[in-house]
Amino acid sequence: MENVLRPLIVIGGSVVLTLLIGWATDLLLRKADERHGETPLWGLLRRGRIPYQLVLCSAMLRGSYDEAQLLPEHQVGVGRTLTLVLIGSTAWLVIRIAAAVVETSYSRYARLHRDPARVRRVRTQVSLIMRVVAAIVGVVAAAAMLLTFPAMRAAGASLLASAGILGIVAGVAAQSTLSNLFAGLQIAFGDMVRLGDTVVVDGEWGTVEEITLTFLTVRTWDERRITMPVSYFTSKPFENWSRGGTQMTGIVYWHLDHSAPVELMREKLRDILRECSAWDGRDYGLAVTDTTPTTMQVRALVTAKDADDIWTVRVTVREQMVRWLCERHPYALPRVNTSDAALPASRRSPDGSPDGAARRTPEQPRTGRG
Repeated sequence: MENVLRPLIVIGGSVVLTLLIGWATDLLLRKADERHGETPLWGLLRRGRIPYQLVLCSAMLRGSYDEAQLLPEHQVGVGRTLTLVLIGSTAWLVIRIAAAVVETSYSRYARLHRDPARVRRVRTQVSLIMRVVAAIVGVVAAAAMLLTFPAMRAAGASLLASAGILGIVAGVAAQSTLSNLFAGLQIAFGDMVRLGDTVVVDGEWGTVEEITLTFLTVRTWDERRITMPVSYFTSKPFENWSRGGTQMTGIVYWHLDHSAPVELMREKLRDILRECSAWDGRDYGLAVTDTTPTTMQVRALVTAKDADDIWTVRVTVREQMVRWLCERHPYALPRVNTSDAALPASRRSPDGSPDGAARRTPEQPRTGRG
């Protein structure tokens, strides 16, 4: 009877105690979240209740398993398994706690600062910091798990003896990966590009959607995703339209006839912009920037608060101005001057027609050889 009750008491007691402590802790976090609604820390910490309870249960079972006297012939294996579960759940809990603290700091910063550029920069740094923390905790947890095996301890001593050679080999083999890793840290803390920035890379216009330690994803205007290594942004030039502010100036070109009414076009441009909600009202202008023997180039400058609005303003101005010219001033559209071709006198027949093209009368017989 004792052999049955002892394992039930030890295992059942550990599970029940874990559930009670987890329930009490969750209740305290819930009350703290209701009392301090200005910070999301307590609500975020509640997300770690599963790894928290797993840590408690595995720790209690690991400490009391010897008293249970269950499966004594497998005591070493069961104990090592509980140790591995304890290490893994502890790493999981540490990552959840770190994520809650970092997310709370970012939320407080975003609430206090209204500058979108600075908020995007901090969000980029926060996301990369969390990836670094998760990677470090994962590596440490994996190393701790391996060290629980006696054979791995002996192997670890051998590896430390040849650490110099292994470091050189690993550095050469992982040169590309390490360069991307350091490039990701440089982007995070160098403020080169941030989440939400509007960029132009390889002729493609889009918005930075995701930044990791190794790659960066740009979402283009037509919903495509361009994925490239982060080292691209530290080794090649690119356009960042959100750098230093989101306000932009756009250009619209027309090729028109020399008789186009430039003054009336300026007035029409003003009327179009007043009715366009995407125009921010900062500035506009229209001028003749170039001429050719047949046409002249007219350029309009417009402004908007960001890249999306500047696109809307440009297409609206271009479309409505062309429609207005077609309806009110069709003579202003480019024209191709044509005239009848006249051959030189030396290539004309005596009757004035082109040489060799004199008309035959129906009665004139055709002549030919044979």
